[in-house]
Amino acid sequence: MTATPPETPAPTGDTVSPRTAAALRAAMDRLLAEQPQRTDGRLTKTNLWKEAGVSRATMNRATAVMAEWDSRVTAAGSLSAREARVTHELKETRRQLAAQIRKCTDLTRQLDAAATAIAALHHDNTLLRQQHARNGSLADISQHRREQKQPEPSRS
Repeated sequence: MTATPPETPAPTGDTVSPRTAAALRAAMDRLLAEQPQRTDGRLTKTNLWKEAGVSRATMNRATAVMAEWDSRVTAAGSLSAREARVTHELKETRRQLAAQIRKCTDLTRQLDAAATAIAALHHDNTLLRQQHARNGSLADISQHRREQKQPEPSRS
């Protein structure tokens, strides 16, 4: 049985093997190029170790790779192009929602005004029917409306 020699740590002072460092860098490149294979593509350390196929503890031991990750993510901006697009779409959707809420509020006000007008017409119709039942003829309700609208004379 031939034993494989243990891999030596990377020369950067990391305590991870060159193969692990290479896997982390390849995962970093995929994430920054927006071509993830195992994650949703967000620029997070969780996605980095999952993309690389290593444990979080192993990733944390790769201090040089992590420093490179921090600098490259900062240089790329905190949002990838996909995340920026989704953020823009979310803002646009929120704007559209606010416009629809304003429209709904306006329609509710119009509905309330229409209901008030219908109630007033119903009241007038009831008065006309009562007048017709008493007199057997139609009555002019314009006088009734004028009386309702005129304020009572003030007594000084």
